[in-house]
Amino acid sequence: MKKKVFIISAAVVGFLLLFLFTAPFIFRGKIESMVLETINKKLTAEVAYDKVDLSLFTNFPKASISISKLSIVNQAPFAGDTLLFAEHIHLKMSMMELFNGADKPMNIEGVDVQNAAINVLINEAGVANYDIAIKDEEDEQDPSNDSPFSLNLNQYALNNIKLVYHDLSSKMKMVVSELNHSGSGNLAQNILDLDTQSQAKVSFEKDGTALLNNVNLGLKAVIGMDLEKNLYTFKENEATINQLPLKFNGTIQLLAEGQEYHLDFATPDSSFKNFLALIPEAYAGDIQKVKTEGEFRVSGKVNGKLTETAFPKMEIVMASDKASFQYPDLPKAIRNIALDAKIINDTGLINDTYVLLNKLNFQIDQDVFKAEASIKNIMDNALVNAKLNGIVNLANLSKAYPIKLEKPLTGILKADVVTQFDMKSVETNQYQNIKNTGSISLTNFNYESEEMAKPLQIKEAALVFNPNQVRLNRLELKTGTTDLLATGTLDNFYGFLFSKQNLKGNFALNSNNFVVSDILKASDTPTDKTETEAKKMATAKKEPLKIPSFLDCTITANAKTVVYDDLTLKNVVGKLIIKDEAVHFQNMKTDVFDGQIAFNGNVSTKTAVPTFDMNLGLQALDIAKSFSQIDMLKRIAPIAGVINGKINSNIKLNGKLDGLELTPIMSSLTGDLLGQLLSTKIDANNSKLLTALDSNLKFVDLNKLNLDNLKMHLELKDGKVKVNPFDLKYQDIKVVVGGEHGLDQTINYKLNFDVPAKYLGDDISGVLSKLSATDMAALKNIPIQVGLTGDFSKPKVTTDLNQAVTNLSNQIIATQKDKLINQGSNALSNLLGGGKKDSNTDTKTPEETQKEAKKEETINKIGEGLKDLFGKKKKE
Repeated sequence: MKKKVFIISAAVVGFLLLFLFTAPFIFRGKIESMVLETINKKLTAEVAYDKVDLSLFTNFPKASISISKLSIVNQAPFAGDTLLFAEHIHLKMSMMELFNGADKPMNIEGVDVQNAAINVLINEAGVANYDIAIKDEEDEQDPSNDSPFSLNLNQYALNNIKLVYHDLSSKMKMVVSELNHSGSGNLAQNILDLDTQSQAKVSFEKDGTALLNNVNLGLKAVIGMDLEKNLYTFKENEATINQLPLKFNGTIQLLAEGQEYHLDFATPDSSFKNFLALIPEAYAGDIQKVKTEGEFRVSGKVNGKLTETAFPKMEIVMASDKASFQYPDLPKAIRNIALDAKIINDTGLINDTYVLLNKLNFQIDQDVFKAEASIKNIMDNALVNAKLNGIVNLANLSKAYPIKLEKPLTGILKADVVTQFDMKSVETNQYQNIKNTGSISLTNFNYESEEMAKPLQIKEAALVFNPNQVRLNRLELKTGTTDLLATGTLDNFYGFLFSKQNLKGNFALNSNNFVVSDILKASDTPTDKTETEAKKMATAKKEPLKIPSFLDCTITANAKTVVYDDLTLKNVVGKLIIKDEAVHFQNMKTDVFDGQIAFNGNVSTKTAVPTFDMNLGLQALDIAKSFSQIDMLKRIAPIAGVINGKINSNIKLNGKLDGLELTPIMSSLTGDLLGQLLSTKIDANNSKLLTALDSNLKFVDLNKLNLDNLKMHLELKDGKVKVNPFDLKYQDIKVVVGGEHGLDQTINYKLNFDVPAKYLGDDISGVLSKLSATDMAALKNIPIQVGLTGDFSKPKVTTDLNQAVTNLSNQIIATQKDKLINQGSNALSNLLGGGKKDSNTDTKTPEETQKEAKKEETINKIGEGLKDLFGKKKKE
C-alpha cells in the first residue's frame, strides 16, 4: 500500500514537474499572440520587443510573463520619437489564468518594470505624444470588451525609471530620474490602503529657468484610496526633501476639471538641523554631528481647487530666530541666524500669490549680512522689492561651512543695494520705472583652482547701481604676469537676469602685459596624468568653442604687450564688438615683426562650423619673422629664410575655423593678397626650389636677383594659391613669373625669360665673338620658358634651352647670309656699272669668277658650322 502511495505521489510530482517545464513551450505562442493582439488593437504607434517568455518557477506558484526590450515609437506628428523603452517588464498572474478561453481575459496581479525611459512631449499646438490609444466607441462603452488582459493588481514596482515631461506650449520641463517606486494593495477593490515607497531626483524648469535641480525626494506612505470618488488620503507617511523630513495630512481628490487639495504639512520637530537638511547632501556634508542652537520650522496649508480658473489658498512658512550652527571640524560658527519667509495666497486667485522674505540675517565673526525682499503679482507683472546690506570676509566662509575648495578664498565683499522694479519695465527697457541704488565692492580677492591657468587676484572690483544701468567703476586684477584694468557699464543688467535679454554693455580694457596662457589653461599632456586619466582625456568629447549668444558688448582695448604662444604683440589697440555669437574687430592695430598689422573683420561661431572674414594690412613687416611664425602665412607663401627684407601687404581672407581651437581650416580659405617687397635679399641656398632652378640656368645668379619694390597679386581658392603673372628684371634679362601652388606644397609655375644672346653660355661664345658689334646689336633676344612642378621639397625643373639655341643659330645664319649676299650684289653692281673697259663684253674675267666663288663657299661653311654648333645639346 505504501509502495502504491509512493508511486502515485511520485507520478503526480513528476507530472507537475513535467508540466512546469513544458508549460512555457505550450503556452508561449498563446501569450505572444495575446500581447500582439493587445498592441495592435489598442495603440497607434510602432511597437517592438525582443521576446516574450513564460516562466512557472520565477514566482511559483504564480506564472510570470516577461517582455524584454519593449519600445514604443511615435508616428506623426512625433514620428521617430521614442515614447517608451523598457529593458524588462514582468507580469505576474495565477497559473490557472493560462487555461482561460479566448472570451475570458487573463487577470494580471503584479507588474514589475525595470530600467525604463519615458519621454512625454507636448508640442506647441498642445498635442501630446502619449495620446496613442485607438479610439473605439465600443471600447469606450465597455472598457473590458475583447481585451485579452485585465488588471487586478495587488503589487507593482518601478525600478530605475527616467521620466522626461516637456511641454513646449507652456515652456515647462520636468525630469524625474533614478525613480524607484513600489506599491502594494488590492487594487481590484474600490476602497483600499496602498502601501507605497518612492525615491527619485527631480529637476524642473520654467521658461528656461531652473527652479529645481536634482532635488532628492522620498516618500514612504500609506495612502487611503477611494477609486470611485478618486479621493486619496494621506495616512501614515514620512517625506523627505533632500534631508528635510516632512509629514503630510489631508486629502487630494481628482476632479474632471483638475484637483482639489486639503493638505497640511510640517517638519516633525523644530531642530535647526532641518534647515541644513534642505541643502543637498553634497554641499551640506554630514549634518548629524553639527552643533546647532535655535529652531527652524517649515509648515504649510493648501486648501482649494487647482483648475484652469481656480488656485488653492495656501500659506507656507519657513522661520528661524537666534539660531546658530558649527561643524565639529571647523573653527568658526555662523551665528544670529534669523529667517522669516512665506509664500501666501489668501484669495484663491493665482495672481494674488506672493512671496515674502521678511528677514534673512546671519553673522560670521564681526561680519553681519542682512537681506529682505518681496515678490508680488507673480503671474501678471511681478513686482520685486529687495534690500541687501552687509560685509562678508570670504576667508571665513570655508572656516564656518564645509565648502569644497582646492585653495581657500580671501577677500572682503561689501554690499549695500536697494532695488525696486516690475518685470514689464525690465522687459520693455522702461528704466524710469526702475528704482535702483547702492553699490557692491570686492577687494583683495584671491582664488585658484585646477581649472584655472594661474591664481586670480582681484585688487578691487566696484559696482555702482543706478536706475538705468550698473556701472563698473573699477576692476583691477592680476593673474600670472597679466594685469588688467577695466571700467564700463551694463545697460540692462536686470533684463539679462530676469528676462533672458542679451547682456548689453560698454567696457574699456587696459593692460601693460596680457599673456593669453595666464587666462586660458593649456590642455594637460598625458605625462601630467595617470594612465587611466589620460585614457579618459583621450576619449572625452571636446566641446567646440562658442561665443556666448547673450553677449552684446563693445570693448575698447589698449594693451602695451600681448603674448600668445611665441608671438609677442606690442601696442595693441582697437575695438571689439561682441554680438550675435560673433566678435567684430574694428580698427585693430598692433606692432609686430618690426612692423605693424592693422585688421578689421569678424569671427562667428553661430553656425555649426565657425567662420571668419578678415581684412589685414601689413606695413613693413620683417619677412623672415612673420612668414616663419604665422602658420597661415607660411602655408600661403613659404618664403621664410629664402627672402629677407620687409613686406607691405593687403590681405583679404575668409573661410572656416576649427571649432575646438578656432584656427583656420586651410583648405577652406578664399581671398587674395596684394604684396610689395622692400629692401629684399635672396638666399637661394635655403630653398630647394631656387637651388634646382639656379643649377639649370647658367646665365642667372639668383642670389643677385633684385626683388626690391616687387609687387605681386595672390589669389586663394579651393586649397590653391594662384600667383598672377608679374615682371622681374635681372640685369638686362626680363622675366615674367606666374602659376600656382597648393597649400599641400605642390607647385606648378611658368617662368618666361627674354634673354639677350650673350648670356647663352660658352657653347656659342666662339661664334658670337666673330660677329661685329653691329651684327650683335641686330640679334633679337631669345625667349626661354622654364617650368616648375613637383613640390617645394622635391621640385622638377624643365627648360627649352635647346630650342632657344636653335632659334639663335637660325638668326645668325639668316643675318650672315643676308650680309654676304648684299656684299656680293654690291660688288657685282660696281663691276657692271663703272669698272668695265669694254662695254660690249658681258663675261667676267677668270680672276673675278674665282673670287666670287670663294665668297659663296665661305657663307655656306659659316651656316653649316652654326647649324652643327647649335644643334648640339647644351653642355651640362
